[in-house]
Amino acid sequence: MHAVTETDIKAFPLRSRGKVRDIYELSPESLLIVTTDRISAYDVIMPDPIPQKGVILNQITLFWMEMFKGMIPNHLLATETAAFPAGLAPYAAMLEGRAVVAKKARPLPIECIVRGFITGSGLKDYKATGTVCGHALPAGLVESDILPEPLFTPSTKADLGAHDENITLAKAKDMLGKELCDKVEAVSLAMYAKARDYARTRGIIIADTKFEFGLTDDGLILIDEVLTPDSSRFWPAAGYAPGKSQPSFDKQYLRDWLTSVGFNKQPPAPPLPEDVVAKTREKYLAAYEVLTGKKLS
Repeated sequence: MHAVTETDIKAFPLRSRGKVRDIYELSPESLLIVTTDRISAYDVIMPDPIPQKGVILNQITLFWMEMFKGMIPNHLLATETAAFPAGLAPYAAMLEGRAVVAKKARPLPIECIVRGFITGSGLKDYKATGTVCGHALPAGLVESDILPEPLFTPSTKADLGAHDENITLAKAKDMLGKELCDKVEAVSLAMYAKARDYARTRGIIIADTKFEFGLTDDGLILIDEVLTPDSSRFWPAAGYAPGKSQPSFDKQYLRDWLTSVGFNKQPPAPPLPEDVVAKTREKYLAAYEVLTGKKLS
């Protein structure tokens, strides 16, 4: 199966190449966002792609954006290659399913993380301080415990290759201003709650997730990816048991493999064996199919 590791669209200027997405400037008002098959872990891009991963991520994002469109506007202008600018026609086969034309926005300088369960960096902070991003939590919580209520725990946005850092809500308000911070907190928690309740009907626990927002002349919009296996922890509800790590539909499998081979979380990452690539793709595909109830064509 062919993988799209990197794009080279000469018809439009490349604006950025991130860990996963290549972004081109189409006009003063619009961008082309291409979700490639690159995969990163611990903020390091792996040397081997996961075939079809970009299509899976893009289609999951479109699914959630459709669900949330009554709650907050999003950046989507076109999602089908037939509606893309004529200059992209030669690239239609490559872009099919993995690209969108998006409205330009000024991204907020924070990542809007919502945690419904204690795991990952939140668990590490809790063990050290009894708090997560300044939120005091009850004593005695164990790994994978459900939190008394979901928490909004923002983080900074690190440059490529660096690590994001958790910050307090007070710090986020300093960065955004109280009114805007309160708004993104409220909509982040509302979207998480809606997604969590829906996912449970599909047998999936959403342990945590990350949202990103931008500002336009018309106000706040939802941008980037939404509730994908790259930006969220998805656990199967069947067999869920606190006190240990959970099996997952996300890239925790890849992180666990990297840990098992002694990866120090610094580039370069080791080559990925064929079975690790295949298993990772299988988990991403399962997340799409279980959440949406559809098969990827």
